[in-house]
Amino acid sequence: MTLTSDEINTAIQDLDGWQIVDGYLSKEFTFKGFIQAFGFMTQMAIHAQVMKHHPEWSNVYNKVKINLITHDEGGITELDIRFAEKAERIYMDMGL
Repeated sequence: MTLTSDEINTAIQDLDGWQIVDGYLSKEFTFKGFIQAFGFMTQMAIHAQVMKHHPEWSNVYNKVKINLITHDEGGITELDIRFAEKAERIYMDMGL
């Protein structure tokens, strides 16, 4: 079930830098270099597979941009929020 704008805004209050862009829950992460960015993506890929929820993302050198939406539901759902929360925890655990 898709979340309302108010529900999304409440859910992302504690998620640093996440915002709604063109209907996606979106954030760009910056790393020290390519290896750290790729390591982050590798860790998140494992979680994506476990969650059965795969992001739209891109990597250019030390940046990883993530765009989240639940295509089957046609909008942002709790699954997207959980993915964003996991990304934040992984990023923070990397000491960045």
